[in-house]
Amino acid sequence: MEAHAQSIAEAALVAQQGDISFFSLFWQAHIVVKIVMIGLLAASVWCWAIIVDKFMLMGRTKRQMNRFETVFWSGQSLEELYGTLHNRVNHSMAALFVAAMREWKRSHEGAKPAIASLQQRIDRVMDVTIQRESERLENRLLVLATVGASAPFIGLFGTVWGIMTAFQAIAASESTNLAVVAPGIAEALFATALGLLAAIPAVIAYNKFNSDVGKAIARMEGFADEFSAILSRQIDERG
Repeated sequence: MEAHAQSIAEAALVAQQGDISFFSLFWQAHIVVKIVMIGLLAASVWCWAIIVDKFMLMGRTKRQMNRFETVFWSGQSLEELYGTLHNRVNHSMAALFVAAMREWKRSHEGAKPAIASLQQRIDRVMDVTIQRESERLENRLLVLATVGASAPFIGLFGTVWGIMTAFQAIAASESTNLAVVAPGIAEALFATALGLLAAIPAVIAYNKFNSDVGKAIARMEGFADEFSAILSRQIDERG
């Protein structure tokens, strides 16, 4: 307590000199508040890394869908398109197409083609592929949601702790001068500011990417329905 009272006095001297920087507020804070600040800064950096990664991923996914739809509806035969794509690492619509065509070709191999329940199997493999793509696109979005929901409360905890410690130190110094009170309150409120700094971008990014993922999944489901109808007609014609 005496050590923190001394830090309050030093903060008051700094305030009188007009130099209250973020670094000085952090350096003079209680150890618990420092841990909270470091954790919030780390969470903010982590969230920004996820935001950049997801921004690039969603942009790449949209471009892949556009390119595949252009090729798919260009009139190229399904066999040729499958021959081009089946040895690649495919995502989104291309992954749906390859999964369905692979099941189609397997069912027609051998002396006795297994086409009795082919339509159901194709629908099932496309559903599984959509689920996998959904998990890939939604990966680490939970981190953004968690930081967005908890960071303000963590920052508030640091603020409450810092204010309690500051008031105790002020009482020990037996001084109510504004120059003594202000630095302690400022360093405590700095924790709340860091909590909001981490939470606001995380919440905005989570809402945006969650919407983008929903739109991407809806496009894949629409393509799956259309492609399933195409294969269903071919199954009926061969039957």
